[in-house]
Amino acid sequence: MRIRVVFAAAAALAGAGCLAGCSQAIGEGVALYRGAGGSVTPLTGESASVENKPLAGYTGFELGTFTDDMGGNVPAGLFQDLPPAFKKLLAEKRIPNTGGKTLLVTGRVLHYEDSSVVGMALGPVEFVVARVTFADQTTGQVVGTANCVGQTKKRVNVGVRKKAQGLAKAIVKWIDERFPDGERVSKE
Repeated sequence: MRIRVVFAAAAALAGAGCLAGCSQAIGEGVALYRGAGGSVTPLTGESASVENKPLAGYTGFELGTFTDDMGGNVPAGLFQDLPPAFKKLLAEKRIPNTGGKTLLVTGRVLHYEDSSVVGMALGPVEFVVARVTFADQTTGQVVGTANCVGQTKKRVNVGVRKKAQGLAKAIVKWIDERFPDGERVSKE
């Protein structure tokens, strides 16, 4: 009888270990599909609110200069990988980028964090934080500012390119929320 109890306890522990490992594998698979995350915190008031749709009439979105405010500690690859990720996400959201009235997006990278060896063992958390300004290219009038964060939390999404993709997601999220549905590129 005692052997059965010990065997049942061992089987339960092994099953629990498998479930923990399986859930980790599932989480990594989902993260691989979704990619890096992006979050945005708007810093401006009423004129740039989501309800006002301040980007009505814009048909161009240009990613301007992003600077390193960390004394040269931001990898150059972040600045190289950001523009193509930005353009790709605009297209996915069906936001036109054909020229005309253009919104210029510029920013300063305030913090960049790679995962350490210890962090990789416990679960990687990498992120980049940028203060982003959205301004009319012709007039220079600022439409809005936001803190945008690109982050990765799974091993499959570590690295500079993934953080650039996450930062692009945050920037495009700000644009997407303020761009009117009626002006989007039609689905083909």
